[in-house]
Amino acid sequence: MKEQLIFDLSRSGRKGYCLSPLDIPERPAEELVPSQFLRKAPAELPEMPESEVVRHFVRLSNLNYHVDKNMYPLGSCTMKYNPKINDYTCDLPGFASMHPLQPESTSQGALQLMHELAEMLKEIAGMAAVTLQPAAGAHGELTGILLIKKYHEKLGNSRHKLLVVDSAHGTNPASAALGGYECVSVKCDESGCTDMADLRSKLDGEVAALMLTNPNTVGIFEKQMPEIEKLVHGNGSLLYMDGANMNALLGITRPGDMGFDVMHYNLHKTFSAPHGGGGPGSGPVGVSERLAEFLPVPVVEKYEEAGETRYRLNSGKPDTIGRMMNFYGNFSVLVRAYTYIRMLGAEGLRRVSENAIINANYLLQRLVGHYALPYPRPVMHEFCLSGDRQKKEHGVRTLDIAKRLLDYGYHAPTVYFPLIVSEALMIEPTETEAKETLDAFADAMISIAEEAANTPELILSAPQTTPVKRLDEAQASRQLNICCPL
Repeated sequence: MKEQLIFDLSRSGRKGYCLSPLDIPERPAEELVPSQFLRKAPAELPEMPESEVVRHFVRLSNLNYHVDKNMYPLGSCTMKYNPKINDYTCDLPGFASMHPLQPESTSQGALQLMHELAEMLKEIAGMAAVTLQPAAGAHGELTGILLIKKYHEKLGNSRHKLLVVDSAHGTNPASAALGGYECVSVKCDESGCTDMADLRSKLDGEVAALMLTNPNTVGIFEKQMPEIEKLVHGNGSLLYMDGANMNALLGITRPGDMGFDVMHYNLHKTFSAPHGGGGPGSGPVGVSERLAEFLPVPVVEKYEEAGETRYRLNSGKPDTIGRMMNFYGNFSVLVRAYTYIRMLGAEGLRRVSENAIINANYLLQRLVGHYALPYPRPVMHEFCLSGDRQKKEHGVRTLDIAKRLLDYGYHAPTVYFPLIVSEALMIEPTETEAKETLDAFADAMISIAEEAANTPELILSAPQTTPVKRLDEAQASRQLNICCPL
């Protein structure tokens, strides 16, 4: 489980390259490069043969946790297995070698793919129009906020509040603030859903929109959506839905049919593109008819010319919010999502959500006797447990449970979120995990609950088997040091 730094493995005089003799006359470096740009000393690089470099990085990859190694039970993140066919299609020469500044005449295939993907996303979510431009979920949120802002500005409304339900996705308040809005929190009731009385009390003429996640971050579907929609639209406000949990809805119900005016999709979550370690992502935004004119430019359009179907980028939209990226989104993620949707089809997408819901409820039933369940209701694709029992009775916190899971070979669930659950353990198994995998993870969680009762010191000192022990994460985030001292 240990691996030395590559500089520690280095030995003077070893090399992993062999260069052919120069076929041009040698000249002094000063004649080729200005002297101020020449090194005064050799670069401090490790000296190793190619075989040892390869082995070093393979060993490092084995130390790293990844979705090809085991499940990611991250709540509200949907870290599903990524089919390898997606990598194959986005690596096709016509896609992989494209340049974003190519003329439209040589980019027709890419433009067609983007246009068709937007049309499929429109149908999946029941929206009137879609932009593929945002580069990630939070970027999509900001795009949605700016669309809401533009809508009210055109109507002459000076609304400056956004309501955000406590059970909404965690980035919503930050996106609201970035958009220049005052963020007002709406409480959840004892069932884990929107507190309708609190919502009514905070809906006034200054509210631009309500932001919520459905199903919410404790995995419960907001059944009172018809009433919420009537209240919000009756107030002249708009409805925003965070699409982080879209994995529960595919082919079953559509946000547009619930009355949402704007939502972002997470292509890297719901539609299967690898996104561990911070990227790449893609956060398309779907809108209702009332917001379509404000979408970012350029817009991919389909047209007929001399009896032939063609595609173009149109930047001439007078009421647009403008560009959200220099170019048109993270194209490789768009290709992966397109492949995923076309491979599954409508029936396959519905099975994705059905299996995700079954897996979550099965895993919940395996664990509910060992951890507290703050909201005892049937869940959708994810659920939220609490480590309160372990903390109060044995001094074992949720963080300790997460660290102990590393010794069992599992990535931890989302912890301490949502904030409405004390000592939260937020778990989403996704539809791609087999029953055997779910049982093995459940067995690990149950074993940890038993250890908390019988040998809590074992958990408090975890992890024991990882390359490094428990780190000071707060200090590490404030004093980042990624340099290797030589």
